[in-house]
Amino acid sequence: MKKYLLSVIAIVALAMASCTEDVDTSSRYVFKEETIAGYLGKHDQYSEYYRLLGEVMVSGISKTNVRQLLSARGHYTIFAPTNDAIQEYLDSLVKTGLIPEASWDAFPSERKRDSIYQVIVFNSIIDSGDDFSEYQISSFPVSTSTSNTVEIPLANMNDRKLVVQRFENFPDSILINDCSIDVNNRDILCINGVIHAMHNVISPSNDTMDYLLKRYIEDENSGYVIAAKMIQACGLLDELSKNRDEVYEDLYQQGKIPEKNDETKGETATFWTPEHRYYGFTLFAETDAFWTEAIGKDVKDITLEDVMNYLDSEGVYPELKRDNDYKSEDNLLYQFITYHLLPHRLSVNTLVYHYNEKGFDMNRKIPSVAVMEFYTTMGKRRLLKIFESKESEGVYLNRFPVLDNERQGTYQEVSCDPDKEGIRVGEPNLEGANNVRNGIIFPIDKLLYYSDDTRNNLQKQRIRWSVPSMWPEFMNNDIRCSEITDEKHTNVYIPNDQEYKYLEDVDISKDTRFNYWTGRGKGWQNMQGDEMTIRGLLECTMKLPPVPRRGTYEMRFAIQCGGTMRGMVQFYWGSNKNKLAAMGIPLDLRQSADNTLHTSNGNVKSDIGFEKDTRDDDYNAEVDKRIRNNGFMKGCNQYCAGGPGTATTMRASDICCRRIILRQTMDPDETYYIKFKTVMDDDTRFFYMDYLEYCAKDVYDNPEKPEDIW
Repeated sequence: MKKYLLSVIAIVALAMASCTEDVDTSSRYVFKEETIAGYLGKHDQYSEYYRLLGEVMVSGISKTNVRQLLSARGHYTIFAPTNDAIQEYLDSLVKTGLIPEASWDAFPSERKRDSIYQVIVFNSIIDSGDDFSEYQISSFPVSTSTSNTVEIPLANMNDRKLVVQRFENFPDSILINDCSIDVNNRDILCINGVIHAMHNVISPSNDTMDYLLKRYIEDENSGYVIAAKMIQACGLLDELSKNRDEVYEDLYQQGKIPEKNDETKGETATFWTPEHRYYGFTLFAETDAFWTEAIGKDVKDITLEDVMNYLDSEGVYPELKRDNDYKSEDNLLYQFITYHLLPHRLSVNTLVYHYNEKGFDMNRKIPSVAVMEFYTTMGKRRLLKIFESKESEGVYLNRFPVLDNERQGTYQEVSCDPDKEGIRVGEPNLEGANNVRNGIIFPIDKLLYYSDDTRNNLQKQRIRWSVPSMWPEFMNNDIRCSEITDEKHTNVYIPNDQEYKYLEDVDISKDTRFNYWTGRGKGWQNMQGDEMTIRGLLECTMKLPPVPRRGTYEMRFAIQCGGTMRGMVQFYWGSNKNKLAAMGIPLDLRQSADNTLHTSNGNVKSDIGFEKDTRDDDYNAEVDKRIRNNGFMKGCNQYCAGGPGTATTMRASDICCRRIILRQTMDPDETYYIKFKTVMDDDTRFFYMDYLEYCAKDVYDNPEKPEDIW
């Protein structure tokens, strides 16, 4: 809050101050006759930035400098620091001890000086390419939650996503990574992009999570001393130091990993291989203020033994060991802190995904029906639920409200018992050195652990997840549901294991072409719009999320058979990845609720007993029972059969359905796998994936309250 108030005060002061640049206000914002480089070169307040643009090369192997780049055609967004901003940045380097005085001549070496040149230049430029427009103020992204903070989808030249922060009471004040945009010199349009004058140099940290946490341990005022000490004691800092797979990086740069999938049999699009393989992490951390109040000591006096004693008094994981072997998975502290960590980097706007859930408006971006994500935590594999609804007014962990889930209901919150309200996710601190490359820390103010109540509540609900959410690589490399609309981001090819094992939790055979579509703007009848289209003589094995408690579960596979080239696969399941048992008859992805489409005999009427809903809910329930007896369910009612704003839900669509692919006893301490293998000789046919579900017997076979349609 202190940071917020200081920022607002600073912005207001800047807004009231007179502009230092002498520009004709009648033509300030439109310079259609000039390039960005031309404009910057003619205005004295950017003279130092203009000089640096000529000093920095576009890449290590390029002979073109960035100023030349900004003289050419393109769509560039420039957050141009003024001379005063650059001088202030040099002053800050003196305070950190990097240089003895605020001068370029004070750097210990040309190499260090040139690296700072690059920091200033690369962090100030977003290159939108040919297929994406530059970012004017009106096109900055808006958060779908109650947060005022959101990331810009396209990364800058330093391969970092910049953060936009707005202030409700100051609509003209906008921060980019805590750096203020001049209210009088923004949206300066040029031939090849737009310029926003900056009062500060944008310089996110180049550090990783481990370095940040070490710094927090040393800084008693960081707010996360206790969380950082727990992570260090449990031996997790090495894992949190991972940023980029350098082996993949080198192979891709050398052309040994294909840039794209050229085997386009049965395909009209080109699919592009990811340029990088980044690692990422999310930490939900109780603040030091929480621990100080809970334990009754000043943060500098709180020991790990104090934390253990407090957890013990709260009944946290009573079956675990209380010794000081913190690196053991059987240790209380280890299991406690690893439940706070995800191997995915989730930004404020990707904690939950909003797109085509019922009632959601992409323009207003206000939550409608309840939406939730389920992730597998680090350490011992356990489920973490992330939830948002209109009524929750924010994102929560492990929230279990009463929803209006009747057949004619709204799927909105009716009420929430205090013991089920969950833990509200706070605003992350993304200032300067806190904005690290490979992770993000969200503050929480309640004790987070995998309690018996949490596990019981998870078992009492259907667990539905979009398939890409299982794979950290999809989250950490901006693959899942990317908002960037050029072909390289909308059509993604994942290398097979012979080329490179890109997905740690998926085995992809050499005859498999693993393609992914973000589906944005396509109007497809998929949860969140995206889908996998895995082609060839395919064979894929995938690690599944854990179940919350031991019991009998159904697993459902969502089918949307609208495509003309859907195929058929045999599926296998079990806990021994190398000896999975075949389960049931092959899964025919051409079979919709009402028909089997695009077969050699044309469209064949389905025999599963599907009928569209009538106004008679009792009759509709009987139809549902009939379909279940044949191993199917109608599509879910939570998502629309199409893009945002579509009125028809998946349940009402006759090409959407769910197939019950297995019904088995599962144990939370077991790791389960599922394999899909084609049973067709036609390698142009493809395997489609959208979402999967776990549903415990107490839900699907409950004699008192049948499973809801949502």
